[in-house]
Amino acid sequence: MIDWSGSVNFSILGAALLLSILGIWFIVILPGIDRFTKRFFLSYFVIFMLCCLSVIVEIAFQYYMVPRAVFNFLLLLESQLLSLPLPMLTIYLLHCCGEDLRSSRLFHTVLGLWAVYSVLLAVSPFVGSFTYIMPDNRYYRGPLYPLFLVPMIAVQFLNLAGTIRRRKQLSRKLFLSFLIAILPMTVTLIVNLFVDIFELISIFTVLSALSMYGLILSDQIEQDRLRQSELLLKEQEIAKQQREIANQRTSVMVLQMRPHFIYNTLMTIYSLCGLEPLKARQITLDFTNYLRRNFNAVAKDTPIPFSTELEHTRAYLSVEQAQYDDMLFVDYDTPFIHFRLPSLTLQPIVENAVKHGMDPNSEPLHISIRTKHLDSVTEIIVEDNGRGFEPSEENKPHIALNNIRQRLELMCGGKMTIISRKGDGTTVTITIPDGASD
Repeated sequence: MIDWSGSVNFSILGAALLLSILGIWFIVILPGIDRFTKRFFLSYFVIFMLCCLSVIVEIAFQYYMVPRAVFNFLLLLESQLLSLPLPMLTIYLLHCCGEDLRSSRLFHTVLGLWAVYSVLLAVSPFVGSFTYIMPDNRYYRGPLYPLFLVPMIAVQFLNLAGTIRRRKQLSRKLFLSFLIAILPMTVTLIVNLFVDIFELISIFTVLSALSMYGLILSDQIEQDRLRQSELLLKEQEIAKQQREIANQRTSVMVLQMRPHFIYNTLMTIYSLCGLEPLKARQITLDFTNYLRRNFNAVAKDTPIPFSTELEHTRAYLSVEQAQYDDMLFVDYDTPFIHFRLPSLTLQPIVENAVKHGMDPNSEPLHISIRTKHLDSVTEIIVEDNGRGFEPSEENKPHIALNNIRQRLELMCGGKMTIISRKGDGTTVTITIPDGASD
């Protein structure tokens, strides 16, 4: 029959066993820790679980007549299992500090002390001065039993000293977690030199391990958040730099307006001043608006209303129509204008259509500018009946169009597609998601 002390021991060990299983469950279901740490704590708690099970079986066997060899085996097993977490802590400490085990004096010293303990444990059944078992399967400590624990206590002091020495290499939570794991077990081992509290060592060690795991999990989640924040800041900085580069290219594009376009426009105005002064005044006004909007666009690093870009395009086309007279026709079908886009998006596309589509020896150039709103996106379609080009030529570099495509992606998540066939015109479609440029 189990007495009250046995019941207390069973209760303590049962609690330690349940806590070990709880620790294993947490490790399996909770994300947020690296692979090495996960394997470390899984092994840690499995060892504690096996240790608790072996002690429970050993206590139960005290009340039944079982072969002494079985009883000795259980005593050796539980003592060996309880010693394993100590060098494991050393290995994990060195891993967290990025040190190589093969060249670590701390690890070699701890491994040597643990080997001494294992040898003493192996010879203890044959040396009654360490431990001995009475005929009733009761376990008793001999006069040299304290010497048996000295190597393990020394390992803990080395772990403590190693942790303190490496505190600057550890985060605050990680340093605290090592102290929580080392100090309670060290204290209980020292007390166990004088009083048999083997069962309390188990539960204190499991509680310390759970606390250590919680702190390390919290620390790694915090470190992951910091890394994600840093990565997000870097991505934002890269996106900002890309926008600045795109804006600088836009500025260069504005400053590199086609000289012959300016020259032809001024000559057209000069010619009309005597023949059609009213028309000359209108062209002068349109050309002035075009220049003003062009230079204002340099200072715009955020999307602008489509209506503003459309007015810029109208001013440009009015100037071109004055020069080409009956060779250039433009159709506007823009019922949907309540959205934003990067400045100098539509106008350069139309300018490109005029530049590459106009042929004085061919039929007049017709340009169509349309907008429509589909499911959560707005489309701008610029279509012409100009010379077009072969699909194989589509990938040829074009600074203006490539810059437009890049700024659309960076500033409002938009896309630009070009469909053309040589001798059959070109269609440029811009797609802008709703709310992307707000």
